[in-house]
Amino acid sequence: MTNVSSTDWRRMADAPRDGQRILVAVHASEQGPAQMDVVAWVTPAHGADEAWLAADSRPDLEVTYAEGELAGWMPLPDDLPPLRSGRAVLAADDADGEQDGSSI
Repeated sequence: MTNVSSTDWRRMADAPRDGQRILVAVHASEQGPAQMDVVAWVTPAHGADEAWLAADSRPDLEVTYAEGELAGWMPLPDDLPPLRSGRAVLAADDADGEQDGSSI
């Protein structure tokens, strides 16, 4: 993993607002500790105004950030590792039909 220094972070006012994905630093809040997320500036399906939408949002559960929640941004690296795609196929002996560790 590439080391990220504090000098790599840029001001949110300078972040691209053209739909491209970027890495952001999210301030700690009552909802949780400081973290990083991948977002894009878009108009969410359930919103009237453009916002920073988390890349892992679902159509039925959109995660958006207000400008004040974000401490800074940086471009995503060009050399991301390949990601697995698709769901894992259930094993033939999985009689319960459980997926992803769910036991509900």
